[in-house]
Amino acid sequence: MMNETLNQEREALIERSIPFLEEVKDMTAGSDVEHWLNQKYGPGSDLYESLAMLVRKGLADGWAANIEIEGPTYRRSIIAPPSERTLHFSITTVYADSRGNNQGHADGRVRGQYHGHPYGEFNMVVPLTPGAALNGPNGWCHGGWTAPAPGSAHYPETRGGALIALFFLPSGRISYRPAPQE
Repeated sequence: MMNETLNQEREALIERSIPFLEEVKDMTAGSDVEHWLNQKYGPGSDLYESLAMLVRKGLADGWAANIEIEGPTYRRSIIAPPSERTLHFSITTVYADSRGNNQGHADGRVRGQYHGHPYGEFNMVVPLTPGAALNGPNGWCHGGWTAPAPGSAHYPETRGGALIALFFLPSGRISYRPAPQE
């Protein structure tokens, strides 16, 4: 019964995402779309609050962001691979917690795996602790949306505590590769 309940909650997150994906399927991620997302679907909107509640529940119940990438403070999981049902977007969760990390950045940020966005990314940021933020293309996001443009690449960085990100990748495209020399 427990697995059935968890699967129903995961399915509820996917179903709640589909009308959003229908709306953004022909948009190109970037600063203008990021601004639009934060205006229309930012914290306080029905979409943001319902997806945030579902992804927090998934984190608590162990079906979201449950695969350790760099220990328990940096985890991710694919909720849904790209398919006709999801309009060929993948739906993925990432959990990051900057508290107590040993990476040595002066501001305590934690840096995840360097990667690129061949087709862009729509990324919903849900802080789990006050002050937690994700570094997006337009600066630190303390809750709301980032939308890295097609062809962009970065280290995902979190500071100020723990957050979970729910991200939607067109065609599931993400490119993990070595970072350029700094």
